Amino acid sequence: MACEFAVVLNQHDHGAGDAGSLALERVHSLGECLTVYDETSELSKLNAERSSASVSEDLMNALSRSVELFQATDGLFDPTSGPLIALWRRCRSEQRVPSEDEIQAVLLQVGGQNIKLAGSAARLCNDVKVNLGAIGKGFALDEAAETMLAHDANCWLLHGGRSSMIARGSHNEQGGWPVGIGNPIFTNKRLGILILENEALGTSGSNIQYFRHRGKRYGHILDPKTGWPANQVASVTILAPTAAEADALSTAFFVGGVEFARIYCDNHPQISAILIPFPESGTTIRPVLVNMPADRVMWNKEQVDLT
Repeated sequence: MACEFAVVLNQHDHGAGDAGSLALERVHSLGECLTVYDETSELSKLNAERSSASVSEDLMNALSRSVELFQATDGLFDPTSGPLIALWRRCRSEQRVPSEDEIQAVLLQVGGQNIKLAGSAARLCNDVKVNLGAIGKGFALDEAAETMLAHDANCWLLHGGRSSMIARGSHNEQGGWPVGIGNPIFTNKRLGILILENEALGTSGSNIQYFRHRGKRYGHILDPKTGWPANQVASVTILAPTAAEADALSTAFFVGGVEFARIYCDNHPQISAILIPFPESGTTIRPVLVNMPADRVMWNKEQVDLT
């Protein structure tokens, strides 16, 4: 999945080590099934063949979760955005941005409504292909978490690439696991620390993967409705019951911005969000908190203004 997965345990919790190894093996097996970078994977075969009378339980669960979140976010999270990503990646290598005609042509191949699931069968319509890059890490972490709990391991933190994580229990009796919130403008700094307790976290931002063309900055997170990079906020951090939700919603909120986040969280009170807009002037960050008390995070007051 193009990142490192890890299990973090309390220092003296030696009994959870075997469970951690099994959890990472579960992640590995899911990666082999869900990757689009190996043409022999089950997902790659579905993309090539367009339909299958029977897909594995793992792939069906991942597809079903993706379709649910596509619908819940009004398409701002879209697991069929792969052709757009490929177009922008190619244009970046050619040191240009795509034309509107190129984008519109590719948009004809995008749309999560074209994933049709029935029983154990899956079908892809209108030339769409599925890429689970914006939910795969979270889905794998949820499955790894189930493995940990099934083997009586109750205090741990699992992460994939440090931007997706899920935690249970407590780290050294701190009431949860301390997790840093990065500064999306100055990536070597930390805005604050929150305690992750029996929940998942997902972060999206374009502070690392971006390029400049003729003085303009283009991030890697694309709006699946327009085909252009989203630029409403600098980063989004989501707290959710599951890592799949946290991953997908961090992408959707990054695209939809503050107002979409407020509306979504009003209807889903179990979801919390921290949105970091670009500073209007200077370097002070003014985070927007949705369904999250300001004191939930121990903020670095040299960098953050909550007034």
